Parts: sequence; C-alpha cells; structure tokens
Amino acid sequence: MMNIFNTSYNQNLYDIGILLLRITVGCFMMTHGLHKLDMLMEGGVIKFADPIGIGAKPSLILTVFAELVCSFLIVMGFAIRLAALPLIVTMLVIIFVVHAKDGFTHKELPALYLAIYVLLLIVGSGRFSVDRLIAGKKRKSNY
Repeated sequence: MMNIFNTSYNQNLYDIGILLLRITVGCFMMTHGLHKLDMLMEGGVIKFADPIGIGAKPSLILTVFAELVCSFLIVMGFAIRLAALPLIVTMLVIIFVVHAKDGFTHKELPALYLAIYVLLLIVGSGRFSVDRLIAGKKRKSNY
C-alpha cells in the first residue's frame, strides 16, 4: 500500500522529474527569448526597458542571452548551475526593478521562474544531462 506521507523518493523518478522540469521551463522561457531576439534582429531603434541603466540595446542583449542561450543550456543540462545564474538575475530585475511598482499579477510569473531557477541551482541537472556525461558515471550524486 502506498503511503502518501512517505518522504523518501525513487532516484529514477527524481531524475526524470528534474529532466521534465528542465525541458518545460527551458522551452517556455525560450519562447520569451525568441520574441526578444526578433526585436534585436529587426534593427532600427530598439524600444526595450533599461532597468539597470546600461542602455536599451545592452539590456535587450543580456535578456536574450539569459532567456534564450541559458534556457537552451538548461534544457540540455549543460553547465546548469552557471546557466541558472543569469536567469535568476533577470527574474530578480523583472520582479524588483521592472515591476517594482506593479501588483502581484505582474510579479507572479517571474517569481515562479525564479523559484524554479533557484531549485535548479541547488539540485543541479540530474542524471539525464550533459553535465552527468561530463562528470562521468562513477561520481555519486550528493542529493
């Protein structure tokens, strides 16, 4: 009989869960990044927020890097802890600078993304990842 209050976990299901989370959050965020990449490639005057005072174009470039490149790395499970950092910073800027004066509804989605990226920073990419291939099978997981 299954005990719904059991706090132990199955390692295979854990790794599958992390894989599904990485693929889902990475693909969802890449849709935001692709839209911004289109804005960047159109040329002309760039109309984009400059929340940290570095200019609209550099802000857009950094956002595209985080949302597109880092999200792709997360999907692949490659350098996931490093890839999560620009996404964490991006979500913090969105929550506390871009939408600082806005209500909860404008902060809810970036806060959910932030929680997922912090989780991935803590737990890593799991067994089904490029990181695992690089680290080798003999290294034991510490989670």
